[in-house]
Amino acid sequence: MTSAISQEVRLTEIFYSIQGEGPFSGQPTTFIRLTGCPLRCTYCDTAYAFTGGKKYIISSVIDQIDLNRSNYVCVTGGEPLVQPTVHHLMKSLCDKGYQVSIETSGALDISNVDLRVIKVLDIKTPGSGEVEKNLISNIKYLLPHDVVKFVICSDNDYLWAKQFMADHLNENMVIYFSPVVPGMDPASLADRILSDQLQVRLQIQLHKHLWGDARGK
Repeated sequence: MTSAISQEVRLTEIFYSIQGEGPFSGQPTTFIRLTGCPLRCTYCDTAYAFTGGKKYIISSVIDQIDLNRSNYVCVTGGEPLVQPTVHHLMKSLCDKGYQVSIETSGALDISNVDLRVIKVLDIKTPGSGEVEKNLISNIKYLLPHDVVKFVICSDNDYLWAKQFMADHLNENMVIYFSPVVPGMDPASLADRILSDQLQVRLQIQLHKHLWGDARGK
């Protein structure tokens, strides 16, 4: 029998917005932002999710999600996998028929993620300051519906990501390059991708073009 405590998650916020990244960019989405993260990336824009938050029974979280008409739910953080009960949350959402994705840093094991969940795996580049945290073994657990993301801070990051792709990824994977602005000019990154004929997708954060760094957007 599952104990009451195992059905709780600690949340920073739940909000309804436009997905700004990844394969569902532009789609109305319910975001669940879990609290806590073991990484401290140089460009992090959600440091407010490192600590604090409030505990919720998973069934009450789902009740809040049901208030929105979107069928798509994005579980994010922080680093959502730092909370073991996130797996129960995601399974419950999938069982209810929601399309679920999880945004994860790639520093924690993804092998136990429900197979129905779309994993957005962020491979940390040197510019993140956390490149040594990459768990390379995660790559073997990626499924055809999953995606890989590189946040590109500089030309050095671009070259590093290009080599990482050659060493560890296959051409059938969906791969995003996302420039840090300011830092990496998106047009310059686009030119590099075209010049090198990389089979990647340029990703510019749509939500920031709409609302800047406003919280809950």
